[in-house]
This record gives sequence, structure tokens and C-alpha cells, in this order.
Amino acid sequence: MIKRLGLLSLWLLGGLLVFVSSNLNDPYLIMVRGRGSIALLLASLVVLGVLVRRGVWRDKGIAGRLLFLLWCLPPFAMAAAEMTFQARKQAVLHAEGAQVKDLGQHFIAGYTSFAEVAPLAGKGLIGGVYVSHHNIKGRTAAVLKSEIAALQQIRRGAGLAPLIVAADQEGGIVSHLSPQLNSLPALSTLAELPPDRRANAAEEFGRIHGRELADLGVTLNFAPVVDLRRSRGRNPFDFNSLISRRAISDDPAIVAEIATAYVHGLETSGVAATVKHFPGMGRVQTDTHHFRASLETSLPELEASDWIPFRQVLTRSSAVLMVGHVAVTAIDPTRPASHAKAVINDLVRDKWGFQGIIVTDDLVMGAIYQHGVCTAVVEALNAGVDLLLVAYDGIQFFRAFDCALSAFSRGTLDVSMLQKSQLRLGSRMTGDQANVRSEAKSSE
Repeated sequence: MIKRLGLLSLWLLGGLLVFVSSNLNDPYLIMVRGRGSIALLLASLVVLGVLVRRGVWRDKGIAGRLLFLLWCLPPFAMAAAEMTFQARKQAVLHAEGAQVKDLGQHFIAGYTSFAEVAPLAGKGLIGGVYVSHHNIKGRTAAVLKSEIAALQQIRRGAGLAPLIVAADQEGGIVSHLSPQLNSLPALSTLAELPPDRRANAAEEFGRIHGRELADLGVTLNFAPVVDLRRSRGRNPFDFNSLISRRAISDDPAIVAEIATAYVHGLETSGVAATVKHFPGMGRVQTDTHHFRASLETSLPELEASDWIPFRQVLTRSSAVLMVGHVAVTAIDPTRPASHAKAVINDLVRDKWGFQGIIVTDDLVMGAIYQHGVCTAVVEALNAGVDLLLVAYDGIQFFRAFDCALSAFSRGTLDVSMLQKSQLRLGSRMTGDQANVRSEAKSSE
């Protein structure tokens, strides 16, 4: 019985190792790469050595030979995965034509090393970078500041527009550049203050973040969260979003007041703010980091509650709008809002009249990555999204960019939508938002 269990374990572990080796470039396996992949390779070689020593190939018949071959597969699967990744990477790095830089300005990519991201910045393959805890962990703020400055110098040398440098410094549990930067409390801690103190305190929070981020070289902060808090309890199906701990309040007026003041504080230092996560995650029970989710609420109710903070902050500031990966069933139940044209173009652009910058939430999330990255990239650009965020696992940029490049070659990207988006992105450099609005309307 023990021997049978041992053989069964070897079959199961061998199959698991082949699966992992074949998918090492999947974002869910990011922790396995590098030293982890070396450990997997060594483990397969050790097991092969044991199988040879036990005479499995010789004495156990066809079953033994199949088991031996199974444990031979991981190195080949690993090599095949790496070759596939390198082929896509080299195709992107060596892409030529005006469309390469045109498409590149729509991408913000996370990265783990300067050497990895510098070629992307220099060739115009990206319009921005995303810096987070893994960029500053074990380093000083001064080192990261120098690295960002070096990237901007590369852009100047190539005659390209400065990079957008984005960060996620909300305060509270999402303070990805702390403790090197001040660890401020969440904005929700201001909600109980008297009305005459709330706005001033929120603006000061924004000023503190703005000064520190600007000094570092960050130009765009993915804050504030303006989702309404629908529950103070922990949602067992919310593993990473944790909106109940990040939302400011359940009162739309208080959320709008605090968020607007915070945005103004950020903007005094030249750092742009981002209101997120439209269409609102407060009512959503499923975590889009891992699964698809839907917002099954009527439009009148959303307009009268959840969407009030979004509209008011966008009207009163130059904030960017981040769109999440939750489907609004009353508008388009088949697509997450982040790449639904009926949401982005028809609602936000046409009905609301918002002609500022729209960025997706991270495309390296289960709600997107497990259901067709290429489809999401193409549909988002065609819907009027300006910036595609590839944050958690920066190497997925090559897949996303290859999707956009292929779609452009096939003629499935809407050129008129790209031109409007490029006008909006161009205005970011001049700050001429009024001009963008008038020109965008005249081109429709």
C-alpha cells in the first residue's frame, strides 16, 4: 500500500511539475520564477536519478517507463515556455514603424529591474512606468529617485515625451512606497471629522503625498478610492481588493468632499490623482484580482449613489479615471467595464462629457488575464481607454503589446479612437484640458 501511494504521489507531483514548468510565465507563478524555477529543475533531476537507481525504467514495465518520461518533461517544458516568451519579447523589442511609438504611449508597465525597463522607455514602447513596493524594498527613496531620473534622461535622449511615473500611495493598507515615504492613515479616518475640518485635513494629506511623490519623480498617484463602503465587515470572497478597508465612507457627499480636497492637495505639487475603481467596487462581492465580477444594480440607483463621487471629483479637478474589471449588467453584462465601449465611450465620454484620461485597472488580474488579454487590450483601446496598466507582473507587457501590434496590423484597432486618445495624452504634457475637450468634440 505504501509503495502504491508513493507511486501515485510521484505521478501527481510529476504532472504538477510539468504544468508549472509549462506555465512559468503565468502571473500566478511569479514567485516560482528565478530561484524557484532552478529548484524545480533540480527536483526533477533528483527524482530522475532516484528512478534510475531504483530501476524503474527497466523493471516496472510500461508504467515505469511512462513515469520516467513524465519526470523527463519538466526541463523541456521549462525551455519551451522560456523560448515562447523570448520570441514574443524579441518581436516586440525589434518592432518597427510609426505605429510602435503610437501604441507604446498607451501602456504603463511595472518592472523589477532598470535593465529590464530601460529599452522599453528608450524605444518608445511604453508611455509610463509603475513603481511599487518591489521597486523600493530594501532601497532608499534616493536610489529609486535616481533610477526614475535616469529613465527620464533616456526619454530625453531619444526625443520622446517624459514618462508617466505612476504609484499606488493611497494611505492606510495601500501605501506601496512606505515606509520610505510617510505612512499616512487611510482617508476614511477623516470621515468622522467635523465638516469644517474634513476638507482641510484631506487636502493636507494630499499635499504630503504630493510633495513626497513629486520629489521622487512620480507624476501620477492611483488615489483616491471613491468606491462607497457598503459593508464594514470582511467579505470572505474579497482576498485582495479589501474595499471595505479602503473606502472613505458610505455617504457619497462625504466621499466626494474628502476625495476632491485630497486631489487638490496632490495637484499643488504637480502630481495627478486617479479616482478609482469605476463603476464602483463597494457592492461587488467577488475579487476581480482572481475572478470575473458583475455589478447588478440599476442605472438610476448607481447614478443616485455610487457614481456621485466619481462625477463630482472629475468635474472639480483634472483627475484621471481608473476603470475596474467589473461588468455593469445594466449596460453590458458580457464585458468588464474596463473594455466595454458602451461604458467607456457611450456613458463616460458621451453622456457624462468626460474627456480626461482614462486608465484601466491592472490587466494582470484574473478577471482579465484568465479570459483573454488580447480581447481586453483591443476592446479597451477601441472603447476610448487611454492607458493600459500592466502592473503586477511587468513581463506581461510583452504579451499585451504584441496583442495591440497584431491588432493594428490586422486593421482591427479603431484609428479614430486612437487619434482622440493621443490628443488627450498629448494634452497631459501641456495641461490644456479645455483644448482637448473642444477638439475631441469637434472630431466626433
